[in-house]
Amino acid sequence: MIASMLRWLTSGESHGPQLTVVIEGLPAGLEISEEDLRRDLARRQGGHGRGGRQKIETDVARIVSGVRGGFTIGSPVTLVLENKDHVNWTAQMTAAKEGFEPKVVTRLRPGHADLAGALKYGHTDIRNVLERSSARETATRVAAGGVARKLLRQFGVEVLSFTQSIGTIDIGFEGIDPDVLTEEDIELSPVRCPDPEASKRMVAAIDEVGEAGDTLGGTFRVIARGVPPGLGSYVHWDRKLDGKLAQAVMSINAIKGVEFGAGFEGASRRGSEFHDQIDYEEGRFRHLTNRAGGITGGVTNGEPIDLRVAIKPISTMKKPMQSIDLRTKEKTEAHYERSDVCVVPAAGVIGEAVVALTLADAFLEKFGGDSMPELERNYRAYVESIAQ
Repeated sequence: MIASMLRWLTSGESHGPQLTVVIEGLPAGLEISEEDLRRDLARRQGGHGRGGRQKIETDVARIVSGVRGGFTIGSPVTLVLENKDHVNWTAQMTAAKEGFEPKVVTRLRPGHADLAGALKYGHTDIRNVLERSSARETATRVAAGGVARKLLRQFGVEVLSFTQSIGTIDIGFEGIDPDVLTEEDIELSPVRCPDPEASKRMVAAIDEVGEAGDTLGGTFRVIARGVPPGLGSYVHWDRKLDGKLAQAVMSINAIKGVEFGAGFEGASRRGSEFHDQIDYEEGRFRHLTNRAGGITGGVTNGEPIDLRVAIKPISTMKKPMQSIDLRTKEKTEAHYERSDVCVVPAAGVIGEAVVALTLADAFLEKFGGDSMPELERNYRAYVESIAQ
């Protein structure tokens, strides 16, 4: 498999002292600060339907390596996020060292990684699984995505997301024009849905389901505008950009599906009703529609990247489902630990982050350069060449 130009690795547990992410491959000379990352981390913690953990944490990514004087220096960048809730869980996380017997979790949750993780690693305490499989880890991806987003902005690339559906309320593929969508349209909604009427109905649905002790899933869209044609490749399976993007978003907790452009809806159409007609205007090729989602043959075609992601309902519920105890094998109610009711709005922010990281990697693969001036020269030369 082709090596990534931009690599990143996360570590840490949900209730451990901290989360850490190391990003390697960034060119020297990229201006970055902790403040650049703060807004996205706050957006990840927001959205109607979030649980009590978000009232405890105020995520801040502390830069501890790879940046000097506000600019990257070419070495790995390390970001650290403190888990403020760790002080309330210190005994559970470190008790074995202190001679204190921690409370063992054995009641399996349907839909969670509990059973699969316990069987794979031979754990008899599910906490060993849930601490790392928890979506708390995604805070590191959002922090790393903020760095990637800063890189992409230098080249006019903007990544945003919005909620398309929650439960049965769906504004549809053509319900919003992504070309004219603004961040204000999205962030004014408590569920990050730019359709005001649908937004109200989504909030009501979340409240109703929450009162019943249940949870709701849905779908969100990620749009990347200003992406140049030519990122990715059709020459081999592991270089196709849509494949890389699909893998990135599928790696987010609770994600169960991804489609580009019209996707599954387009599968029922005739070719003449699906494919995007090509035009040439004002010195560049363009498509009259974007049902392909900005990628053809694994390569960006100059239109916005548009992908929709499906996230299942959260598996931890106030009204637990019936399950089995891992140790006794007896029937029991599933384990409950405080949980969200709906995370679709927050999941969109995480989707933005992994899409930004994947596009930043594709940029570095395409244009190369150990410094920002070198990368910018290579980019300008390419843009000038395709204009001719």
